[in-house]
Amino acid sequence: MAKTMPDHEIGNGSLTMAVQSPYPLGERPGFRYSAYLIGQDVNQCPQNFGSFPLFFLYNQSKMWCYSRLVYMPMSYLYSKRFVGPITPFVLELREELFLQPYNEINWKKVRHLCAKEDLYFPHLLIQDLVWDSIHIFTEPFLTRWPFNKLREKALETTMKHIHYEDENSRYINKACVEKVLSMLACWVEDPYGDYFKKHLARLLDYIWIGEDGMKMQSSGSQVWDTSLALQALIACDLINELGPTLMKGYDFIKKSQVTDNPCGDFRSMYRHVSRGSWTFSEQDLGWQVSDCTAEGLKCCLLLTVMPPEIVGEKIEPQRLYDSVNVVLSLQSKNGGLSTCEPARAFKWLEWLNPSEMFEDVLIEHEHVECTASAIHASVLFKKLYPGHKKQEIGTFIKNAVQYIEKIQMHDGSWYRNGNWGICFTYGTWFALRGLAAAGKTNHNCLAVRKAADFLLKLQLDDGGWGESYLSCSDKGNYWSFHEDFNDTLFKL
Repeated sequence: MAKTMPDHEIGNGSLTMAVQSPYPLGERPGFRYSAYLIGQDVNQCPQNFGSFPLFFLYNQSKMWCYSRLVYMPMSYLYSKRFVGPITPFVLELREELFLQPYNEINWKKVRHLCAKEDLYFPHLLIQDLVWDSIHIFTEPFLTRWPFNKLREKALETTMKHIHYEDENSRYINKACVEKVLSMLACWVEDPYGDYFKKHLARLLDYIWIGEDGMKMQSSGSQVWDTSLALQALIACDLINELGPTLMKGYDFIKKSQVTDNPCGDFRSMYRHVSRGSWTFSEQDLGWQVSDCTAEGLKCCLLLTVMPPEIVGEKIEPQRLYDSVNVVLSLQSKNGGLSTCEPARAFKWLEWLNPSEMFEDVLIEHEHVECTASAIHASVLFKKLYPGHKKQEIGTFIKNAVQYIEKIQMHDGSWYRNGNWGICFTYGTWFALRGLAAAGKTNHNCLAVRKAADFLLKLQLDDGGWGESYLSCSDKGNYWSFHEDFNDTLFKL
């Protein structure tokens, strides 16, 4: 890639790289920045948002971390107007993807155009007005002196944040889209610099070879998978037979815990405490996730009471205390838990969500499975360590239970917006786990009774359950007439 660097030019804002993504804000904006698509007249990326003060409603600190970490490099790349060489491959893509010759497309007329198959979250009129205003009034000023000095300052701030995130994730980054875009931004800044070279060294964390060729995964899930697998093995009550496996898994969980907060003044970089947490994949990532932390904590608590000669040396109590602190810090006023950072923005900011393909991805939200996992872990911790933050943990559990009961659907299910699992099955499974851990049963909890009726009503004749993927997009119960192994396991 470095060999082609001298061929790049400053031009109409296009890139030679196609960015396609399953992640929020990655697909549509990434597609806009592909060389075979973008022209000058597309919806802008307001790159100055990195310099907005904290009280500003659209400051990047208000955004969900996934969206923020995609938006930063995108805004940098757009403002740089970086253009790579127009290769024969790019020309072939232009010819393949468009219904008319690329050079004849009127980009001004298609700025708000989106294929109906992809249009899950149509833009509100207010958002179209925002994009049009930026396009007509703001952009012409920011490309001319003296206003271009403001853009230069904003870009310095943006790259500062990008480098900070790179360093604190050991150049893995939050997921594949953030990884690729940040790596590209570092290359545009300095194709021979150390930042770009460090990015190259961690590409293998994402790339793997399948039967039909090389693939790039979205992100690793080692901690999450190991935590759930260990709990399943522990539930088998075959400790002696499974001793070596439990010891290896316990060792991995202990080594994967994040042992420190992000470096420096992390709050000024819009980061939250992470010491004691677990990530979705491995320690290097450094990004705390509430349910991953709760499930990791549960594993450690369950294994702590087992003989160390079988499962290995016990984890230090202080590390468990640190984990509890992270979980407690992510609870919102409504009792629910968000994914990675406290929910700290107005809900109506979702009106400005620029992604037509995803809903509720611009800011942090509370989620049923994060809340339920935290309840389960907190109840177990309170039982084993009754003297540590007893009152605070008791209040935490009470509020979390009330949140889960409050967000139950009228039919007895719980809806999860489809980011991690198919909605109603996944959400109901976690909700009932959390309520059961808090002592809620069919006899003392209306929510549990309604959920039981919901599950029994939808059981198939062969004894299993199945849910269609359409539940995610339509927010309705779409059930398959064919049994699905995962859905059946969740309900059991």
